[in-house]
Amino acid sequence: MLDLKFIRENSEVVRRGLIAKNVKIDLDILLSCDVKRRDFTQKIDELRNKKNLANDEISALLKEKKDPKVKIAAMKEITEKIGELEPQAKELDEKMDALLLNIPNIPHLSVPIGSPEKNKQVRVWGEARKFDFKPKTHIEIAESLDIIDFKRATKISGSNFIVYKKDGARLERALINFMLDLHTSEHGFSEILPPILVNRASMTGTGQLPKMEEDMYKLKDDDLFLIPTAEVPVTNLHRDEVLNDEDLPIFYAAYTPCFRREAGSYGKDTRGLVRVHQFDKVELVKFVKPQTSYDELEKLVGNAEKVLQLLGLSYRVLLLASGDLSFAAAKCYDLEAYAAGMDKWLEVSSCSNFEDFQARRASIRYKDKETKKTGFVHTLNGSGVALARTMIAILENYQTKDGDVLIPEVLRPYMGGKTKIERKDR
Repeated sequence: MLDLKFIRENSEVVRRGLIAKNVKIDLDILLSCDVKRRDFTQKIDELRNKKNLANDEISALLKEKKDPKVKIAAMKEITEKIGELEPQAKELDEKMDALLLNIPNIPHLSVPIGSPEKNKQVRVWGEARKFDFKPKTHIEIAESLDIIDFKRATKISGSNFIVYKKDGARLERALINFMLDLHTSEHGFSEILPPILVNRASMTGTGQLPKMEEDMYKLKDDDLFLIPTAEVPVTNLHRDEVLNDEDLPIFYAAYTPCFRREAGSYGKDTRGLVRVHQFDKVELVKFVKPQTSYDELEKLVGNAEKVLQLLGLSYRVLLLASGDLSFAAAKCYDLEAYAAGMDKWLEVSSCSNFEDFQARRASIRYKDKETKKTGFVHTLNGSGVALARTMIAILENYQTKDGDVLIPEVLRPYMGGKTKIERKDR
């Protein structure tokens, strides 16, 4: 969340940030509550001082063996006044907390202002594959190779679920292992295997709640949520902790399945792997000092890009405009891989800097070894990368004229040396 003092002292900056993110919140309600709360604080503090003075006077009277009844009565009156004000102050606190939890992070100054049409293409890597035949979509390829079963997945779970099978399942596992090996051996990340069910505090800490609760899969009886991304459990590893200065930066890489309810609400791309309710992802999470967080964001993007480069997939990097930023992000880059069969760019990674927004919500601090003061860390996360769209890009870009799919060279050791997935009906 944003610092209340920052909002108070920079209300116009926050208002512009809300407009930039297309969020309608009456900031004056919060500021009015803040004025009232500080007034309550002043009154309660004054009454507590009077109560302490009265208590000292009563003690002095008792030592002098004088009657303290008048002072006791006065102190009782003060105590009653405090008792009247404290519940009102608590009610204001709860109202302000609810308002603060619904205020998004404000965009960084380098972020283009506007709707998604203002997204800025930063760079393109590689060239789109050229074919001397009309490339098929991943749906056609997967069905002809019998490596993904869409129909049975629908029977088992409903629409927008998938069953990988045979070499499809093996290729999915190969991608996960390849990415984890790359990030842990070359990029300095420590591997984490977290729970995929998390509590309400964890979802609130990273910003999914309360705003996006309807988009989440929730267990009715336990108030637990299936994670939309490993960002949630991994970031919350250090919730309510004060980290040591020398321990930073901390880098974690985690594979998890991810679950999102909104997949079926788009009205398009409802077949195949483009929008699914459950998908695999390797997530990268960083805890860093504030002064290094934007350098770390660029490095994080590079870590995700390396995956696509080694897979030989053409991609582009987009700097997202303010209207396309997530609730918690201050700045974000999207990586989109090109899929030849669909002739589309598909998002396979988002790399975000949340600054201290999540750290404030989750109370993740660090102690500066020089100043001895504690402050909030900056958190970052990025997909390194997400499936199933990366699977789409591989199937569509590595297809051959005779219906096979070549396996990217970097994945072949994970596929037992296999070089391609072949059609069995030839």
